Amino acid sequence: MLKFFEALVNFLWGLPIIVIILGTGFYFTFKTGFFQVVHLRHIFSETIMKIIKKGNKGEEGGEGLITPFEAVSTAIGGSVGVGNIGGVATAMAVGGPGSLFWLWIAAFVGMILKMAEVALGVYYRERDEKGELYGGPTYYMEKGLGEEKGHKWWIIPAVIFGGGIFSTFFITVQNYTVSEAMNSAFGIPIIYASIAYIVCNYIIIIGGIKGLGKLAGKLVPFMCLFYILAALYIIIVNIENLPTAIKLIFDGAFNGTAAVGGFAGASFRFIVRQGMSKSVFSNEAGWGSSPMIHASAQTDHPIKQGLWGAFEVFVDTMVVCTLTCFIIIITGVWSSGKTGADLTLSAFETGMGPASKIVIAVGIFLFGVTTSSGWYAYYEIILRHLMKKSPRLKDGILKFYKIFYPVPGFAMVAIVTLKGMPGQAVWLFADFTTAVPTFVNIAVMLALSGTFFKLFKDYKTRYILKQEVKPEDEIAVFYNEKEKFEAAQREKLNKNR
Repeated sequence: MLKFFEALVNFLWGLPIIVIILGTGFYFTFKTGFFQVVHLRHIFSETIMKIIKKGNKGEEGGEGLITPFEAVSTAIGGSVGVGNIGGVATAMAVGGPGSLFWLWIAAFVGMILKMAEVALGVYYRERDEKGELYGGPTYYMEKGLGEEKGHKWWIIPAVIFGGGIFSTFFITVQNYTVSEAMNSAFGIPIIYASIAYIVCNYIIIIGGIKGLGKLAGKLVPFMCLFYILAALYIIIVNIENLPTAIKLIFDGAFNGTAAVGGFAGASFRFIVRQGMSKSVFSNEAGWGSSPMIHASAQTDHPIKQGLWGAFEVFVDTMVVCTLTCFIIIITGVWSSGKTGADLTLSAFETGMGPASKIVIAVGIFLFGVTTSSGWYAYYEIILRHLMKKSPRLKDGILKFYKIFYPVPGFAMVAIVTLKGMPGQAVWLFADFTTAVPTFVNIAVMLALSGTFFKLFKDYKTRYILKQEVKPEDEIAVFYNEKEKFEAAQREKLNKNR
C-alpha cells in the first residue's frame, strides 16, 4: 500500500504541477517586473519595518477582524513550523542537499504567487451576517470566476480545492512531528506526547480567529527569532564547513546525490520533487491556505496585504528553511539515516550539545501548536463560506468542529505508531494533501491574473511611484465596492457630457 501511495504522490508531484507552479510564478514575476527582487526593500519597509515603527495597528481606514501583523503572524504560525523543521529535514534525508536549491527556486516564485493569492483573497472578500470580513480561494472562485466572468462551473474547482484542503484535516503531520520530537528529546511515549499536544490545541482555539491572531502576534516573532539565532550560532561555529555545504547543494541539485552513510542516494527528478513539494508545504505559496486568514486583515488596499504574503515566504523559506538545511548539512547528519524532526534535533545536538536538543524540542512543540491553530482558522473559513446561507446550521457545525478538530491528528499518531510506519511515510501523506489544492488554486489565480495586475498597477502608481492614478485607470480596490464605484463613474461621465 505504501508503494502505491508513493507512486501516486510521484504522479501528483510530477511534471504538470511543477510546470504550473514555475510557469505561473515566472509569468507573474515577469509581468510585475521582478517585483520580489527589484522592490524587496519596499516589501520590508511596508511590512516588518512599519510594525517596528508604528506598532501592531491596522491600516488607517482599513476594515477587518485582525491587524495585518496578526494576520501574517497567524499565517506564519500556520506555515513556519513542522514544515520547516520536519518537512525540509525529510527533504534532506531522502533527497539530499540538492533539494535546498529547488526549495529556493520554488520560494523565489512563491513570493509573488503568495502576494497574488493574498491580494485576490482580500479583494474578493465578503461580509457575513454579523458584518465580519472573510475571504480566500473559494470566495474568489465564486466571485471572480462565477459572478465576474459568468462561469457557472466555478463550483467544481471550489469543491475540489475545499476537498483538497480538508484532506489535511484528516491526513495531518503536525501532531506526529511534534510528538516525535518530544519522544526524541525527553523519551516521552509518542501517544502521551500527542495527548498533551491536543490539550494545548483545545486551550488555544477556544478564543476563535480573533484570539488566534492576538496569540500568534505575541508568540510567533519570539519563536522565529530564537530558532534563527540558535541556527546561526551553529553555522558560525562550523563556518569552515560552509563552502563544502554550498558545493553539495549545487552539485546535488543538478547531478543527483550518490549513496553515502545512511543516505540511499537520489535522482535529479526525485530531488526536484522533494524541494518543490516541501517548499509548498512549508511556505504554503500557491496552496491557497494563507489568503483565508489574510482576507480578514484590516487593510485599505489588497496589494498592501499581499506584501505581507511575500514577506511571509521570504521569512519561512529563504530564512528559516535555509538555516535548517544548512545546519543539517554542516553538522554532517543529513546522511545519518534519520528523518523528520529527529534529524533536525540531531543537527542541533551535534552543533550545540545535548541541552540544545531539549530546548529546540520545546520550540518545535510551540511551532506545531501555532501551525495547528493557524490551520484551525483556515478550515473554519471554508466552513463559513460553505454554509453562509444557513447561519443556524453554520453555528452548530462550527461548535462541533471546535470540539472535533484535534481528534484526526491524534488518530494519525495512533495509526502510524501502532502500524510502525517510518517517519518519511508520514511526509508522503503531506505531499499528497498539498498537490491537489495547489494545482487548482494556481490555475484559478492564472484565470484571475488580470484582476491582480490591475490592483498591482494601481498600488504601484499610488504607493511606489507616488503619482495620481489617471481617470481611465481608476478601479475599485475591493470587489464589494465595485458596483458603487461603477455607479459613481457613470455619474461622473454623465456630468461631463
